[in-house]
Amino acid sequence: MEIELIRPLWVQLNEHHHANAGAFRKVYEDWTFDDRKAYFCKLAETGPFRVDLAFNPEAVRYVGYCVSSLSQEKTGEIDSIFIEEAYRTHGIGSALMTRALAWLDTNGSVRNRVSVADGNEDAFPFYRKFGFLPRMTVLEQKKN
Repeated sequence: MEIELIRPLWVQLNEHHHANAGAFRKVYEDWTFDDRKAYFCKLAETGPFRVDLAFNPEAVRYVGYCVSSLSQEKTGEIDSIFIEEAYRTHGIGSALMTRALAWLDTNGSVRNRVSVADGNEDAFPFYRKFGFLPRMTVLEQKKN
């Protein structure tokens, strides 16, 4: 499955979230790629699922990805997106988002959403470029 190709990038994303997390830092300490992969596999079993990859031929490796899915209720989701820091501001993330959103629209999405982790609010302007705006804030009780 293509999802295994994103493992090293997802690890970097998880490290980024861990470094920037507030109250829920421990979540990222305990979370593994295998946990996330299992979640992605369940998504793929229940509806349309897509992995877009950004490959750098000079480095001979993937430098970014975007995972998107469509629920049975036709809600599209950008489930995970990450671009290595050295490749940001080159339009790679925008290209991946554009592909994912076009795919969701083609497959009948009636609404799209993306969740942003606590501590990653700097990503809001990026998502705003694609029409994503805060709709509600979900507060979660921290369990020790």
